[in-house]
Amino acid sequence: MDDSDTRPGWLRRLDRAIAALTFLVGGIGLSVMVLLTSWNVIVMRKIFNDPILGAEDILILNLVILVAVAIPYGGRAGAHIEIEIFETWMSKAFARWSLVAMKLLAAPLVGILAWRLFRSGASASEFGEATQQLLISYELFYFAMGAMIALYAAILIADLVLLLAGRTLAPMPEADGAA
Repeated sequence: MDDSDTRPGWLRRLDRAIAALTFLVGGIGLSVMVLLTSWNVIVMRKIFNDPILGAEDILILNLVILVAVAIPYGGRAGAHIEIEIFETWMSKAFARWSLVAMKLLAAPLVGILAWRLFRSGASASEFGEATQQLLISYELFYFAMGAMIALYAAILIADLVLLLAGRTLAPMPEADGAA
């Protein structure tokens, strides 16, 4: 363990799990997208003038999964957009409490978003929400997105607990030092 790593043990384990999930799913998903796009556009469409039926559906659903797994990773890696223009003028105490206020506001909102995604997934089949060509139901994809958004809500709550305990927020280190 690196001596400069101030994260608690549970947070290091969570970071490893999130990084492993993101790199595994993201790597497979990106590989599928590159191969399917290349094969469909270059070979099937340009050479044979006969694109693969439903390739766009697979690509769109794959992109949904890639975005879903990137959300909690971005939350832990500090990749989400923050406006820090006023932070240089704030006292450390005010900056800390404004961060607490933002986490208090964001966690329930993100939790509601996760809940709504689960609800939408539960009714997707009933309302016929499916891809256009292959008619793949969006149900499981709503659930996957809901699970990743719920994980992000848990990350916000963990950040809030750390801030309230007087600890500093330590984002996930770079991928080469995360293990």
